[in-house]
Amino acid sequence: MNTVTIARIYIKEGDKVQGHNLLRELFDLLHTELKVRGVTVFRGIAGFGSHGEVHAEDLLRLNVHLPLVVEFFDAPETVQAALPRIQKMVPAGHIVCWQAQCGA
Repeated sequence: MNTVTIARIYIKEGDKVQGHNLLRELFDLLHTELKVRGVTVFRGIAGFGSHGEVHAEDLLRLNVHLPLVVEFFDAPETVQAALPRIQKMVPAGHIVCWQAQCGA
């Protein structure tokens, strides 16, 4: 068993960074540039954040920005090196990290 760090980033569909799709930018950074061990993107059906605004899919809302979770893991030093770049892209307080054990 070896120790890994798992990072989870909370964003919404349609979020932008410097005019580009935030999800795509994060995914490209993690996959192409940083080459982390694993990335998964989860699409929520509903959620709300610190402002209390509900984001949910229903027929009455035509312009919905559903919640997304980008989760990745790698060696602790790799995740720590990635975090400053990610923190420049997402709002403060939208990243959580924890240690875990990864089997062979």
